[in-house]
Amino acid sequence: MMDSVNSGEAVRIAARVADVGGMPLRRVLPSRHKRLIGAWCFLDHAGPADVRDSGGMRVGPHPHIGLQTFTWMIEGELIHRDSLGYVQRIRPGQVNLMTAGRGIAHSEESPADRPPRLQAAQLWIALPEAQRHGEPAFEHYPELPGLLRDGFQVTLLVGEWLGLTSPVRVHSPLLGADLTATGAAATTLPLCPDFEYGVMVLEGGATAAGEALQPGELLALPIGRDSLAMHSDGPVRLLLIGGAPLGEEILVWWNFVARRAEEVAEATAQWNAGTHFGEVAGFDGPRLVAPPLPSNLKPAG
Repeated sequence: MMDSVNSGEAVRIAARVADVGGMPLRRVLPSRHKRLIGAWCFLDHAGPADVRDSGGMRVGPHPHIGLQTFTWMIEGELIHRDSLGYVQRIRPGQVNLMTAGRGIAHSEESPADRPPRLQAAQLWIALPEAQRHGEPAFEHYPELPGLLRDGFQVTLLVGEWLGLTSPVRVHSPLLGADLTATGAAATTLPLCPDFEYGVMVLEGGATAAGEALQPGELLALPIGRDSLAMHSDGPVRLLLIGGAPLGEEILVWWNFVARRAEEVAEATAQWNAGTHFGEVAGFDGPRLVAPPLPSNLKPAG
């Protein structure tokens, strides 16, 4: 399927509301209009939500192949456990990066002593062919670089930008940034013309590239732009992602990123049989079960 944004026009994508682990999410990638932004192939925004009485997020052990999971914590806390033995609490301003490679399993849950609010962005990065069968890994990044620009506080999550370099280790040319303002702010941001980009408002409202955006909307921008004008009239939080087009067709189904339907079928069978992915220790609950494969698995590029 050809992405609509490849026509050279900006495309506005409305989020689908999903539920993961008892937490309502706004999901903007993948969509029928845009499957990938660079190697970013999945984007959920969780919250902001009051989790004092709900129990917060609780996602039982489940598998991944062929991707990196990227969690940017904005409010609250989560506990990550994986089949490599890592147990990591993530707090606001921190990133958890899990590289699935040939296969890993993990769980995520709100701790019993959780703060009252939860908000996070959870993304997947498709691994290029050369890395997608590699060994799994986990990395925690407690500090990320940032600066103040024209009223926007910029935190660089991934890549090199505005004279900053993120320590987060990825395998393709990517950008990820969180931008917040406490009041009216306006700036023009430099972009790489070889990248495609996406701007999502998480809280408040803003205008980007002349388009007014509200929470739950992603504006996808095609390659060829060298700048992005942005302004807000009040408090706002935005997420900016970008990257060079991956140049590979991928299959995204359930928790797997692959190239061929046979790979997805094999990973599904292995997980449901309890083989290949290892065990996640310490989660008090059942593993997720992979659903039946659809008959129309098709690649996206």
